Amino acid sequence: MKNTMKFRQHYSSEIETITQLFTQTFTDSEGENEGKTVGKLANDLLTTTDLTELLCFVAEDDTRELGSTIVGAIIFTPLSLQDETKAYLLSPVAVSTQVQKRGIGQNLINFGLETLKEQGAELAVTYGDPSYYSKVGFEPITVEQIPAPFELSYPHGWIAQSLTGSEIKVTSEQSSCVEALAHAQYW
Repeated sequence: MKNTMKFRQHYSSEIETITQLFTQTFTDSEGENEGKTVGKLANDLLTTTDLTELLCFVAEDDTRELGSTIVGAIIFTPLSLQDETKAYLLSPVAVSTQVQKRGIGQNLINFGLETLKEQGAELAVTYGDPSYYSKVGFEPITVEQIPAPFELSYPHGWIAQSLTGSEIKVTSEQSSCVEALAHAQYW
C-alpha cells in the first residue's frame, strides 16, 4: 500500500473534526477526563487564538473510500520571550489511536517544524514525553534556559529544539503563551 498521507494546514471548517480527534485520542490513552481537557484546549486554541498566531497542521489519510480523513493534528502557537527570539510552542499533538506507531506523528511534527523554519521561526518548545519528542529533534532544557509560562508539574518534559541550527540561547527571564494555554492546569 502506497503512502497516502498528506500533511497541510487545517481549514477553519475542520475545527470540530480536529477537536473530536484530540478528545478521542486522549480519552483512549489517558481516560475521559483527560480527553475532555485536551479536546477543550484544542478547541479553545482553534477558536480563540488570532489566526496570525496559530499554526495547526493535520495529517490526512486519503486511503478511505469516502474521501480523506484527518488522523493527526498538531498546534503551534507563539511562546513570547523578552529577548525577541521567535519561538513557538507545540501543544497539543494527537494521532488517531487506530493509526499510531506508524510514524504519522513524527512526520507531521517534522512537516510543522519545516514550515516554521520557512517562516523564520528560531525555536520550537514543547512540554511532553522526552523519549517521543527526541525522535524529532527535541532535547531537554531547563526553565533557566527557556522560562515556562507557568510552573511545570513535570519539569523533565520541558524540551526544545533550535530551528536555526545554532545553540539554544535565550536571554529571557519570563515567557508568555496564548490565552487558551494560559492556565496552570496545562502545565
